[in-house]
Amino acid sequence: MPRLKKLPIGIQTFRDIREENYVYVDKTDQIANLIENGRYYFFARPRRFGKSLLVSTLQALFEGHKELFEGLAVYKQWDWNTKYPVIKISFGGVARNRKEMKQQVAGILRTNHDYLELSCQHPEEGGVCLRELIEKTSKKYGRKVVILVDEYDKFIVDNLDQPEIAKEGREILRDMYATIKDSDEYIKFTLLTGVSKFSKVSIFSGLNNLEDISLDPRYGSLCGYTHNDLETIFSEHLEGVNLEQVRLWYNGYYFLGEPVYNPFDILLFIKNSYVFDNYWFSTGTPTFLMKLIKQRNYFIPQLDNLTISNTLINSYDIERLELEPLLFQTGYLTIKKSMEARRGGIEYVLGMPNKEVRLSFNDVLLDYLTDQPVQRIAWQNQLYDIFEKADMADLERLLRALFAGIPYNNHTRNNISTYEGYYASVIYAYIASLGLELIPEDVTNKGRIDLTIKMGSYIYLLEFKVGSEGKALEQIKAKGYAEKYIGQGEIYLIGIDFDPEEKSVAGFEWERV
Repeated sequence: MPRLKKLPIGIQTFRDIREENYVYVDKTDQIANLIENGRYYFFARPRRFGKSLLVSTLQALFEGHKELFEGLAVYKQWDWNTKYPVIKISFGGVARNRKEMKQQVAGILRTNHDYLELSCQHPEEGGVCLRELIEKTSKKYGRKVVILVDEYDKFIVDNLDQPEIAKEGREILRDMYATIKDSDEYIKFTLLTGVSKFSKVSIFSGLNNLEDISLDPRYGSLCGYTHNDLETIFSEHLEGVNLEQVRLWYNGYYFLGEPVYNPFDILLFIKNSYVFDNYWFSTGTPTFLMKLIKQRNYFIPQLDNLTISNTLINSYDIERLELEPLLFQTGYLTIKKSMEARRGGIEYVLGMPNKEVRLSFNDVLLDYLTDQPVQRIAWQNQLYDIFEKADMADLERLLRALFAGIPYNNHTRNNISTYEGYYASVIYAYIASLGLELIPEDVTNKGRIDLTIKMGSYIYLLEFKVGSEGKALEQIKAKGYAEKYIGQGEIYLIGIDFDPEEKSVAGFEWERV
């Protein structure tokens, strides 16, 4: 039996993958199409999606390393007699102040000068030095230059928690990117990749000729693995594995092409003997996003069915950070569907991409909302048992204990306890972290059910009220919410009233239909 190819975990260099018998998912047909149809591109994907490998592949292709592409889609259609010099700018390290940013830029440019056997008189001046590098390179090699920028936005993204430093990073980057546009006569091809897209006014004002292909269906799977890739290229690695379970856990990222998996998840899932775990999620803690959610009293249930405009999803500004595009561009939300807005333009419905993100995100969220990391796992296990058995008495006991156990200073640091959505958000996050089927803001012809939960043959309809004891169950019955689910299972109506003064469950009533 032939030996299986190695898994390219952490390998971002195309040459290493091709020469050292690693698995490679061929994207070169899309890459060739990209090059043929334009010159200036921007491409955003969440972390660990293979952007660095894409940049490395483009570099090898333009430099004409023919031997590395044998057997790949682009091999027979590329002109291997023509080679182009490549300037590669990769912001890999962390820079937390202006001095570190300037030093990193100087180091990157110095590396390129050495690689291309050139020199720069002022490497500390990013824009000036890059312009000199582009012109000298083109003249020395007698060809137009290819410019590849990996993680173009790192100075900003790494410093969103300190806005003034992020703004300084933006100015340093804008100085460099303006140089690219001004050097058009020397440039063959340019690609910038990153996690987030900041508005053209703020960072791309000097480079406003970029074509954004982040949501172009032709390149929806340019980074990431498709389900077909799992069934073919990884078939031997995944022999005997339930691929539908793999799909539920790790697929679901949708950029208007074919849904894709994050490669990091699949590679670690195989390496760790098919254990389902939060491999991608654990590579970065969304601390800054959690702080925004808590500060703005964000209503958590809407994260699984959120409609936003095309304008909002595409970009944002440092001065006016919006939570929704941040969650989308960092990979915690993805597109579920797109539709034409009634007033014109495009709208997107966003939701969590898969089981991994839903479970892990809600775990972290609960720790921020309730400050109960020790008790959380025990309560999650008890909640699962409760919904599996439809034990309403135990549900009431657990919810009272859960809210009574939230530390007092968790409320005094903010006004969150007076916010009706807080209580619904905590319960939603707990239940979502169990992996159950949930429908927040469930629409009926009589109104909206706050939360619908399905587990086996049981259907739970929950309504929440703050400061109006006895009204929650009354509303469920008065509006006939149960009618939507008659005949589909055993239905439980649950009304939960909260006391904002005591920060606790004031009333718990239920009926079985």
